[in-house]
Amino acid sequence: MHLTRFTDYSLRVLLYLAVKGEERSTITEIAERFDISRNHLMKVVQDLSHHGYITSIRGKHGGLLLKREPESIVLGELIRRTERDLTLVECFGDDNECLITPACRLKHILAEALGAFLAVLDGYTLEDLLGSRRQPLIQLLQLDEPPAA
Repeated sequence: MHLTRFTDYSLRVLLYLAVKGEERSTITEIAERFDISRNHLMKVVQDLSHHGYITSIRGKHGGLLLKREPESIVLGELIRRTERDLTLVECFGDDNECLITPACRLKHILAEALGAFLAVLDGYTLEDLLGSRRQPLIQLLQLDEPPAA
């Protein structure tokens, strides 16, 4: 299983905003901190806003804030929403043309494995990612300094 950059960036944005707390952040600031494309991050932020994870405030004093408490953001739910295609193999899809599908058990085994993967993630929240690591995250993200110009 490989998570897309979209999901990776979604998790990074949520972690960043959770660490910042009530202090607003901008897309540019987050993009610079993680050295990722601002344009790609705009799509991620739009999706996170659309699904109610973050609030985007426009204007001179605008920015991004978490809309939900970190303990209410379930990782399994987030991954189901950000991963556009959990089709692990061809036989998961509607356009399956694999000749051995009628006799093969791989689809059922992989479906069970995917279910187990997501079930484990359903047991964790954004708060679990922070936990006692909040201060080291603050230091790693250099949140005590202004973003590089």
